[in-house]
Amino acid sequence: MLRLYGMQSSGNSYKVRLLLARLGAPFTLVDVDLLRGENRTPDFLMKNPEGRVPLLELPGGRHLAESNAILFYLAEGSRFLPEDRLLRAEVLRWMFFEQHSHEPAIAAARFWLKLVRGGRDLRTHDIDRWMEEGYAALRVMERHLGRRPFFVDGALSIADIALYAHTHVAEEGDFTLQGFPAVRDWLARVEAEPGHVGIDWRPEPAKPLLANP
Repeated sequence: MLRLYGMQSSGNSYKVRLLLARLGAPFTLVDVDLLRGENRTPDFLMKNPEGRVPLLELPGGRHLAESNAILFYLAEGSRFLPEDRLLRAEVLRWMFFEQHSHEPAIAAARFWLKLVRGGRDLRTHDIDRWMEEGYAALRVMERHLGRRPFFVDGALSIADIALYAHTHVAEEGDFTLQGFPAVRDWLARVEAEPGHVGIDWRPEPAKPLLANP
């Protein structure tokens, strides 16, 4: 069975849980609390030298890091990753956008302003930059989604899952989505798709095997 190391409140960890839930794939969840330094233990660093979550452990003991790389791996052969060469490249284009232009502002603001105690005081000098860069990313999304229901080829893909994870909780980082009707409509469409789960969702614990009588 797959084993996912992640932090419940992490948008990047949520991406992977959301895709696994949509795929109906069984997995074991291992909590790693970044705020308590559990990602910096020698044992975890042996699994991922960067000390980051999410981290996917595959059958056989191999590990795959980076949330979007995990999404790409898990989505292979599913409806969430097109077979067409150009459409696959379009999916990657928006996943690169998410990591380069979206996540560094919107996710960072939420992490420091919502999740870290005293984070607002610690990172006061970054807030204006987060707001400028985050709203710029939201405007790009608004223009794109104003003409289509999802990011690539009119169908839900891992590009949408990657961008949804942080966007749907953007207001926890002091962003407002009031001026982005296309983005809000897209969020609602993602949530209406079969198999959707919220950021608080966890898989059922694995049941122990019954011993032979």
